[in-house]
Amino acid sequence: MSNNMDLTVVVIAKECLPGRVKTRLSPPLSPESAAAIAQISLTQTLDTARTLPAKSRWLVMDGTPTARDAEGFTVVAQQSGGLDERLAAIFDAVTGPVLLVGMDTPQFSADHLAPLLADWRSGAPGHDAWIGPATDGGFWALALRRPSGRLVRGVPMSTESTGQRQRERLVAEGLSVGTLTELTDMDYFDDAVAIASLIPATKFAHAVHAAADNPQYPAALSGARL
Repeated sequence: MSNNMDLTVVVIAKECLPGRVKTRLSPPLSPESAAAIAQISLTQTLDTARTLPAKSRWLVMDGTPTARDAEGFTVVAQQSGGLDERLAAIFDAVTGPVLLVGMDTPQFSADHLAPLLADWRSGAPGHDAWIGPATDGGFWALALRRPSGRLVRGVPMSTESTGQRQRERLVAEGLSVGTLTELTDMDYFDDAVAIASLIPATKFAHAVHAAADNPQYPAALSGARL
């Protein structure tokens, strides 16, 4: 996608080390396999972010990214504290319109962001913020035209009502909020299987296929059709 716009795209991520990332994938996966799939998810997410019409791209990282992942991004260390504090620090640091996405939705594409991009490219944007709800109750994307940490600080994170609570916070601040397509976060391996079915020709899907075919994987799920 061309025609860059006044937008900073931020990907928030964690270094993909065994035992430190996507721990809910193991079991059934080993920590090493879980980390490998997480790395593929992150890389695929960053590849998509590179196609977006942004003036700048940040990788806000807990740990150290690979050289491949860092290419084209300003790498920023995550701040300490809970997730709301870490997100707030990002929104306090960025100036101008910002779109934040996580590393757990490798199926996201520019098409999922089309309403946001069309709105903010228009002469009279209809929404001050956009949220991409996740099926687990959270959100996979959050975009703010005038970012401020106070818009997220204190919102309970990683709960079944996080997305709704975040929307309520934005509305309470007088913002008009648009809604993007709901996506599934990769929290558990059955989530990874579901995501892989949507993007079958990708490296992510091939890795999930290989993991599902592993004889150590539980028989109840090893026959899952991707």
